[in-house]
This record gives sequence, structure tokens and C-alpha cells, in this order.
Amino acid sequence: MKTFTLVIGAVYGLVSVILGAFGAHALKKVLSVDKLASFETGVKYQMYSALFLLIVGYILKFETPSEKWISILMIAGTFLFSVSIYLLAFSEVAAIPSKAVGPITPLGGLLMIISWAMLIFYFVKNKF
Repeated sequence: MKTFTLVIGAVYGLVSVILGAFGAHALKKVLSVDKLASFETGVKYQMYSALFLLIVGYILKFETPSEKWISILMIAGTFLFSVSIYLLAFSEVAAIPSKAVGPITPLGGLLMIISWAMLIFYFVKNKF
């Protein structure tokens, strides 16, 4: 689980840099200002999560189920949150149904929040 967390953290970081550059250059001509800002929010939170996963991957020993769930929830939450925002950003130009994708974003955000809360609990419990 440790290696998996570190690899996904690195992949999320790589993809967020690529998408950030793509958004800053190519998407300005395609997306509205509001949609581009939304896209950039997805990129920003993906990078925050990448850093979270890299740090957690080095700190945690992944010996308990709760340690594993900290990682799993952040990985899944980030995927749901950021990918749904990317899809919503393209909803006007690619005919993506925002009613179907829209509810996924807060679910992903909730999983990320739970992961952060579990990490806080882990630190308090273990007097890290």
C-alpha cells in the first residue's frame, strides 16, 4: 500500500502539471473564463492531493486499516473530485451532461475531507 500510495501521488502530481500547462495555454481559446477557472480548481486540488499522498506515503506504515483508508479515500476522492470538475469544464463544448457529472464532485470532496480528518485523528491518537 505504501508503494501504491507513493506511485499514485507521483502520477497525480505529473498529471496535474501537464493539465495545468494545457489549461494555461491551449484551453484559454476553448473554454469560457468561468469554465477555465473551474478546470484550474480541479488541477489545484489534484496537486494538493498529490503532495498529501507523497507525504502520507512516507509517514504512515500502513499497518492498520485506518492508515490504509487514509490513502484510499484520498486517492478515490481526488479522482472523483478532479475528474468530475474536468468533465464539467468541458460540458458545454463536449455535450457532457452536467446533471449526471455534477453530483460526483461533492462526493469526491467529501472523501477527501474524511481522509484529512482521519489523518488528524491518526496524529492525535499516535501523538505524532
